[in-house]
Amino acid sequence: MKLPGSKSTPSPNGARRSPPPPGAPPPSVRPTQVPTGTTVRAGGPPPGTPPRSAQGEEFIVDLKRRREQLVARVAELQWDLGGLTYEMAIRNSIRVEVLVKRAAELQDADAELNEVERILRMEESATAGSCPTCGAPHSSGATFCWQCGKPLLEQVSGDTILRR
Repeated sequence: MKLPGSKSTPSPNGARRSPPPPGAPPPSVRPTQVPTGTTVRAGGPPPGTPPRSAQGEEFIVDLKRRREQLVARVAELQWDLGGLTYEMAIRNSIRVEVLVKRAAELQDADAELNEVERILRMEESATAGSCPTCGAPHSSGATFCWQCGKPLLEQVSGDTILRR
């Protein structure tokens, strides 16, 4: 579409394009053309590589989906274990090994659910842990607590490392 008063110049392939805006660098200094629909960011990943934020978002979506699956699985295992215990009790035939096996399955699923929830909390709050001295949250890579100044990492001497 051509606006009244605008000038356009032919491009190498015969299409017409508008002149550069005032103050734009000359054509010899301009960056090369990028295909339409491609986003290029300075310092970003090369074209064709998804940006990290998209990968991070996919990771969080996958974790949330896994959390939903685990919540349903833990609820089902609890229900089954309770029902199994009840059935054994009314028949006066409690088999501890069967209950222990089912409880172990429940414990494994519950432990995985707790780990997924811990990772999600860490991703959402951008914290990696808390200070053992004062309990203040800290980010990954922090070596000293921002609140009390105590070291977050255990100090180990060189001799101890060599002995291991």
